Amino acid sequence: MNAPTDEQLLRKFLTGEVAAFELLVRRHSQELYQFVLRFTGDSMAAEDVVQETFLQVHGSAAGFDPTRRLKPWLFTIGANKARDHLRRLNRRREVPFDAPISGESEVGRRFVDLLAGGDVVPDEDPADDESRIAVRRIMEAMPEKQAEVLILAYYHRFPYKEIAEIVGIPLGTVKSRLHAAIVEFGRQYREAAPKRRSEER
Repeated sequence: MNAPTDEQLLRKFLTGEVAAFELLVRRHSQELYQFVLRFTGDSMAAEDVVQETFLQVHGSAAGFDPTRRLKPWLFTIGANKARDHLRRLNRRREVPFDAPISGESEVGRRFVDLLAGGDVVPDEDPADDESRIAVRRIMEAMPEKQAEVLILAYYHRFPYKEIAEIVGIPLGTVKSRLHAAIVEFGRQYREAAPKRRSEER
């Protein structure tokens, strides 16, 4: 027997099946938590945002458009609440570097593969402390809008169309913003490499 879709579960919840909503929470809470954690860099804040997101979904379920997919709607709410958190605390987010890319036509590649460019390939292990520190610094300096599309595309497998829906921007803007973020990240990472090597000597 096939598992019910998210949309079917939401409809069941609206007819009074509380267990259907609990299943939705179990199905998506971990991925939503990872998204918010990458965006905010704060595990406690991520837990709060996830809880607030599902509370809003619970309260707004009746207004959901049944012709749409539920997951992008869920992430839209989560992204908005994560942005609110960052604005309140004036903090930036931290993104892991060694995750595989999962965007369109990028199967089997790592994020670092996109950043290398030309003949300059980072020689550090992406899991080492120096690389993590360098990546964190670059991401903290990156505009929030660019970091957001990077996280959605490469870590959460959303197609560009759904990223546009989640972020609330045109499809073309998603592509150009993602491209700009990758180019800038790669430039800064390559520039930081000689500094890291000189510090190690």
